[in-house]
Amino acid sequence: MTQTVAVLGTGKIGEALLSGMIRAGWRPANLLVTTRRAERAEDLRNRYGVESVGNAEAAKNADILILAVKPQDMGTLLDELAPHLTADRLVISAAAGITTAFIEDRLPSGTPVVRVMPNTPVLVDEGMSVLSAGSHATGDHLATTEEIFGGVGKTLRVPESQQDAATALSGSGPAYFYFLVEAMTDAGILLGLPRAQAHDLIVQAAIGAAVMLRDSGEHPVKLREAVTSPAGTTISAIRELENHGVRAALIAALEAARDRSRELASGQG
Repeated sequence: MTQTVAVLGTGKIGEALLSGMIRAGWRPANLLVTTRRAERAEDLRNRYGVESVGNAEAAKNADILILAVKPQDMGTLLDELAPHLTADRLVISAAAGITTAFIEDRLPSGTPVVRVMPNTPVLVDEGMSVLSAGSHATGDHLATTEEIFGGVGKTLRVPESQQDAATALSGSGPAYFYFLVEAMTDAGILLGLPRAQAHDLIVQAAIGAAVMLRDSGEHPVKLREAVTSPAGTTISAIRELENHGVRAALIAALEAARDRSRELASGQG
């Protein structure tokens, strides 16, 4: 952890990575940040003891650059970084839909690039970050990236051809669960429960189910069947979900998210 890491674009995801690295043992003296606003830079300096620099200075001084800007800002950022980078720097992109080829084409030849799709639970150290190596990135580069993102959750390596599917499933995934909790809370209100109680019941059910899925090793079908008694309440609910095409709707939703990720990757903003 003696290398210098710069987080370029320290919004929520960038700050979560910064916080995770410090908890994992990275020294603030080895961490740099870039921000658009002076007050944001001051806030990060006071909170984490890190130095705020310009993009060009980060490119000159950091061994590892984490690009955490919005996808539409990536081209401009790369044009600003390119004159100051050498091909021995590791560049990690956390921007949705931006391919490693897009980045490599705008940086010095041979620059190792790793593409990462984190999701928002990195904010509570329960994220999933999906990693893909560019054409010049090695196993060591992937291991370094895993070390950084492992501080805020789990990591998974996939071929870049699977990144759009991973984005649909994992990157956007938390939103689907929030949507489901919202709908189930409304159902609880319809059934006569106060909103706060309905919310608490659903959230704890979601947490408990997730832990059981993670820790039991059982297939979700088996876990569901354990709750589903013959002629009981659960099977009646499951029948209505199937009658309303919920399974098919979820599949179609993930396909739509994957297709949108492909559009972003091809520059169709």
